Amino acid sequence: MAFQGWPAEALDFYEGLEADNSKTYWTAHRVVYDEKVLGPMAALVEELAPQFGEPRIFRPYRDVRFSKDKSPYKTNIAAVIGDGYITLSAEGLGAGSGMWQMARDQLAAYRSAVADDKTGEELERVISAMDRQGITVHGHGVLKTAPRGYPADHPRVELLRYKGVTAWQQWPVEPWLGTPAARDRVAGFLSASRPLCQWLEENVGESALDEDRR
Repeated sequence: MAFQGWPAEALDFYEGLEADNSKTYWTAHRVVYDEKVLGPMAALVEELAPQFGEPRIFRPYRDVRFSKDKSPYKTNIAAVIGDGYITLSAEGLGAGSGMWQMARDQLAAYRSAVADDKTGEELERVISAMDRQGITVHGHGVLKTAPRGYPADHPRVELLRYKGVTAWQQWPVEPWLGTPAARDRVAGFLSASRPLCQWLEENVGESALDEDRR
């Protein structure tokens, strides 16, 4: 099935789920989820996969084991594709990429690359180019001051304070969301954010730490 966008029923489904996050609602509207929400997402990532990488759609169920909020269902559908992330909710469509939270060894490599004039200035150029395209680059877990070992007046101190770096673009609900044009928006974001992902891959890379020791 070719991707044709998400129909209004997909957004209505999530508006209803936000109001009644229960198994009763989910069961009564499961067909809507499968056909109007999940179906288009599966078609979208299948079409984007040859260009952007292997996709994976997240399950709709929340992990409530350690949460005070026991609502059983997520009020969005989300998928990863290569280095990118796609989400749809009642508020609209969003796309992201980057490294949300770096492990200790990744963070050390990131800060070293930011502090270096060549690679640090390259990252600044990447971020500026994305900003001109309407894509915001955020810092996650931002420190209040420069990290230990780096001067407070470093020219890239703001970037040094980041513990994660992500690009994000959000689109509100508009008529094009129900058309194939939604694919073009996501593909445009993933293409525009590739330089950031490439910089992170070249200068930070995968963590060598064991998950249990991070």
